[in-house]
Amino acid sequence: MDEIVKIELFGQEFKFQPDSHVKDSQKVVDALNLYIAEAEKQFKAKNTGRDKMVILLLAALNLTKDYHELQMEHARLEAYVSQKAAYLLEKINKNI
Repeated sequence: MDEIVKIELFGQEFKFQPDSHVKDSQKVVDALNLYIAEAEKQFKAKNTGRDKMVILLLAALNLTKDYHELQMEHARLEAYVSQKAAYLLEKINKNI
């Protein structure tokens, strides 16, 4: 079944169809709303049309920063696990 997800931004409703591999699209919408709410707190001007774009841009930058940090953390974890696996394989091979 094709799911349609709704999100409200600044009083306007938007609809989109998520990729089929997205398990819980409402969690994605909720996360975006949290980033937007945080950006609104950081940007204390009135919500004019231009300010809405600035808030969305700030939310996108914050989201991208967090995503990049997670990518870096994942890469470090992957390297650590790979190093430990190689060490364990070496130990196993020496004892065979």
